[in-house]
Parts: sequence; C-alpha cells; structure tokens
Amino acid sequence: MTEPGSKPLAGRTLIMSGGSRGIGLEIAKRAAADGANITLIAKTDLPHPKLPGTIHTAAAELEAAGGQVLPFVGDVRIDDSVAEAVRQTVERFGGIDIVVNNASAIDMSPTDALSMKKYDLMQDINTRGSFLLSKLSLPHLRKSAAADRNPHILTLSPPLNLDPKWAGTALGYTIAKYGMSLTTLGLAEELKGDGIGVNSLWPRTTIATAAVKNLLGGEEMMATSRTPDIYADAAYLVLTSPAKSTSGNFFIDDDVLAAHGITDLEKYRVVPGDGPLTTDLFLDDSPLHR
Repeated sequence: MTEPGSKPLAGRTLIMSGGSRGIGLEIAKRAAADGANITLIAKTDLPHPKLPGTIHTAAAELEAAGGQVLPFVGDVRIDDSVAEAVRQTVERFGGIDIVVNNASAIDMSPTDALSMKKYDLMQDINTRGSFLLSKLSLPHLRKSAAADRNPHILTLSPPLNLDPKWAGTALGYTIAKYGMSLTTLGLAEELKGDGIGVNSLWPRTTIATAAVKNLLGGEEMMATSRTPDIYADAAYLVLTSPAKSTSGNFFIDDDVLAAHGITDLEKYRVVPGDGPLTTDLFLDDSPLHR
C-alpha cells in the first residue's frame, strides 16, 4: 500500500484519451495531486450545450491540483492525431509512463435500432482508440520500464463476461467494450516480459456521470450510484502497484480498495445511507439488461 504522504506519481507522465469531464478527469486529478505530468487527448475544445467542461477547463483543474498539463485537442479515432499527441507528450515531458484508455462512446440500442454510424463510432473510439493509443505509446513505455519508472496501461473496460445476456442486451456496445478488454488481455500477455502493467478497471456500481444521467437511468439511477471518486481512488491504487507483478487483471473498483484495507465506502455514495446501489453493466447481478 502507498505510504501516507508519499507521491509515487510525482514526475511521472500520463497520457489519457478523453478526460475533459467525469471519471477520466477525476482519475487525472488524482494523479495531478501527486505532481504528475498529464496529456489529455479530447475533442471538447468548445463548451458542449448539455455537458459540463472542456479540455481547457479540465487542464485548469489539473494544474490547480498540482499537475503539469498538455491539453491536446485531438481525436482518438485519427491515427495522425494520436501520433502527434504522443510526439508532443514526449517532447514536452521526456517520455510516457502511464496510458489511460478512458474515452468511450455508448449506445445501448438493440441491433435493429442501432445505426451503423453509431456502431462505427463505438468501435473506433472504444476498441480501436484503446488499441491505437496503447500501440503508439509502447516504445516509450518500454523505455519507462528500462528506467524502473513502473509503467502501466489502464483501460476502463469490464471483465469479459460471456453470459449471453450482455451481448443480447446491447450487442454493438458489448462488442466495443469487450474489444477494449481484449486489448488488455492480449497486451498483458504480449508485454509480460517487458515490465509493463496492463490492466482493466470497472466499477461495481453505476457511477454518477453524464452518461448514467442522460443515457441509462436519469436522476433515479444517479441516486443509486457512487461518485467518480471511487473509480479514481481505485485507479490510483492500480497505477501505483508494481507493474511487473500487477498485469492481466480485470479489477473491480471496490475490490481494489478492499485489497488495500479500504472497506468503508459510505463517502462514495451519491445519496448517504444504506439503500441499495445499482450494479453496473456486465456484472452478474446487474439489473441493467432486458
């Protein structure tokens, strides 16, 4: 467990897809508090009419938290854009130690109602984007490993649960999220001799984000969710774990906390109390399927 008061991510360089709001921003803020260098690759250059935050407001929050920030207005779907983000990150900060595949699109429509444009968007951002950012960062992660800087790739994707109900609930989205998880599974095996930790992290419960509010369950589901802080705290514990012995895992946020002796999770509830919480997608006891 990380020693109280220590800052293991100080001076480390993290590159993240997305991160202008929500879970990604909270993970980045946790790293920034250590004094990390952070590149955000996001498209939100201008305010969104329905969503809070831009890449610029996120960068200001991260700098206020203690980080050095490169806000890169780009698109994880475009090879040259991601390559330039990686190049600028290395040029400014000297390398890359951590990759966080956070960007993700969601559409839970059944197959006959899902447009191929939306299918392609989810494939391109979720699966291909995670593969691309990881791929282009590998030479720098290997250098980080050689310098004993504890490099990690962390992808925000679920355990590979092959219960047919998930594919049957939202086939297009399930393919896209499981593609992210297969990237973890494959890279962990491919890189097992390189000293790079490759893991996925998923929440036990729904997390109070714009996606949950607008696309899944509205205010009612928000009230039975946990805050993004639990995801961020769990991600921090994974990213500060020894990379050589922490790889190929599909972690659940509260399991990570419990393994580090953190079992009182009351502070993470949106609504205090002991009422039931909504289990997230792709977990066996989740109600979020048809």
